[in-house]
Amino acid sequence: MKSYLTPLGSKADKDTVRRHNLSLVLRAVRDEGEAGEATRAGVSARVGLTRAAVSSLVEQLLDSGFLTESGKTFSGQAGRPGTALKVARTGPAGLGVEINIDYVSVCVVDLAGTGRVRQTEHLDNRGAPPEEVLARAAGIAARTLDSAREQELCPVGTALALPGLVSGGSVRQAPNLGWNQVPAEGLFAEALAGLRPSTAPLPVRSENEANLAALAELWFGGLDTVRSFLYLTGEIGVGGALVLDGELLRGAHGFAGEIGHVVVDPAGPECRCGSRGCLEQYAGQSALLRAAGIGGAGGGAAGVMELERRAQAGDPVTLAAVADAGRMLGQVLSGAVNLFDPDAVVLGGIYRGLMPWLSPPADEELTGRVVSGLWSRGGGRLRASSVAGDAARGAAALVVQDVLADPVAYAPPVSVDA
Repeated sequence: MKSYLTPLGSKADKDTVRRHNLSLVLRAVRDEGEAGEATRAGVSARVGLTRAAVSSLVEQLLDSGFLTESGKTFSGQAGRPGTALKVARTGPAGLGVEINIDYVSVCVVDLAGTGRVRQTEHLDNRGAPPEEVLARAAGIAARTLDSAREQELCPVGTALALPGLVSGGSVRQAPNLGWNQVPAEGLFAEALAGLRPSTAPLPVRSENEANLAALAELWFGGLDTVRSFLYLTGEIGVGGALVLDGELLRGAHGFAGEIGHVVVDPAGPECRCGSRGCLEQYAGQSALLRAAGIGGAGGGAAGVMELERRAQAGDPVTLAAVADAGRMLGQVLSGAVNLFDPDAVVLGGIYRGLMPWLSPPADEELTGRVVSGLWSRGGGRLRASSVAGDAARGAAALVVQDVLADPVAYAPPVSVDA
């Protein structure tokens, strides 16, 4: 008879339990630090370990450079005042690299999730060989790492944020870049290692850029108690990601969220993906600029700034173009809301600056089409992304999450005196 029991694996030994508890304490200090000051007593109450156990774990984290302590803090309760604990501003960090159609953005995030270094270059990456684009990105990353070292930060890994179908270290398809079956992780790692021959190579991972922007919004944005939301990022194309109860929905093969390629008109214009009438042909950056009559409709920051300027000035052609895009977005989003029932829909990328004109028609479509009746126009469920929610920061924070999950794996080696 077939068994449906999940394999249990081996039992946890003392070392495994301690590693888990070190992660628990480190994450508790980080979380407590966001709300105020963390102390051993406060961490003990939060994680459910004895004060003696927490003190032992804290000492190890202090010795390894993950935590710092300073001063005295008074809880208002009986007993001796405790020292304030904080995650270290130096040491292990994450490096995030976003490669998009018309720019590359690189950032370093410390253990507290604070963005410490940022370098962005506007580059036209369409049609360029993938090796060339990834080599450019590696050059920007190398300069960013030099700046991080000046702040005594040591990134322990790199995450690439890429605009397409990403799986197994490769970009399976990125229509707007013209990439197919590109081994992005390997090419980037090789280029970065070649620029830093005297240092150990950094491990590299990759993820869809909309997924990482959504995680940045979850971790650093202004969502408050919202844990389930649909995230859309408007760039040259339209990317999407779905977060349910604080977890990213990747799908069976890691390709969930490609809302930009939902077909809104089978007889519509041809899309770079090979289909016709995809959402991004009506609501993507290129489509918006073209409909507004702005030259060089291929994209670029200057074109987006001009689009916003004309909308603010009340240009009727621009307002009509943005309103049409909003209606198309609302129609497609209503289907996604009916399917997944998120608490909110968050619009990022170029949409954030266009919200005053884009949001009303999109909200109207959602109000009329969401079958639950729980969507009301102007109810606040359709919102702009935070300035903190970008893919490069999400990528860097993804590396930091690995450190927080197992600090022992990233602790500096213990020197042994002769």
